[in-house]
This record gives sequence, structure tokens and C-alpha cells, in this order.
Amino acid sequence: QVQLMESGGGLVQPGGSLRLSCAASGIEFSINLMGWYRQAPGQQREWVASITNGGNSGYSDSVKGRFTISRDNAKKTWYLQMNGLKPEDTGVYYCKAVVGKDYWGQGTQVTVSS
Repeated sequence: QVQLMESGGGLVQPGGSLRLSCAASGIEFSINLMGWYRQAPGQQREWVASITNGGNSGYSDSVKGRFTISRDNAKKTWYLQMNGLKPEDTGVYYCKAVVGKDYWGQGTQVTVSS
């Protein structure tokens, strides 16, 4: 059974940093695409960043230059380093893995507030 487990969320002041992790289990093959999405209260889920098996990454304009996605293929784990956090970054962050089909984690709350 495939499971994705996020960790690293929390409460941080504006300008602060957090590092999210997503660990995948139950996946026998390499993960083609790993990604991060977020959903703010009352908003639709939106794409934040993704990284391919070969290491190519992409970012939404709202986080480019502040967030960095990385992955450890051997551990089937990927990360989202978030720097310069803003109140508008608040939301539930979900990780996604694409292995023939999409798999989602349960989400981790990130709150940016003073």
C-alpha cells in the first residue's frame, strides 16, 4: 500500500523558514515526479513546486526564489525548503508522487503569522 507522509509544518513568523519532508513507502519503482501543492482556507489547491526523477525542478511564480525542492531518490523522500515565508504562504501543504498514477499525502499545516 502506497503511503506518503509529510512532516515539518508549523507556525513561523514572517520572514522565517521551514523545511517540509515527504517520505514515500510502498512504492517499488522509482518515482517519476515528486511535487508539492498547497491549499489556503477557502481556496483551491495550487501547485507549488515539482522535481523530476532526473532532477529538473519547477516553481510557481509566487514561490520562485524563496522555495527550493530537492529529493533523495534512494530514500524516496523529497523536501521543500521554504525561506522568506509570507503570511500568504499559509495553508495545508500536500506532497504528491506520480508513479503511473497520482498519490497524495495527508497534508501538513504551515502557518505564517506574527
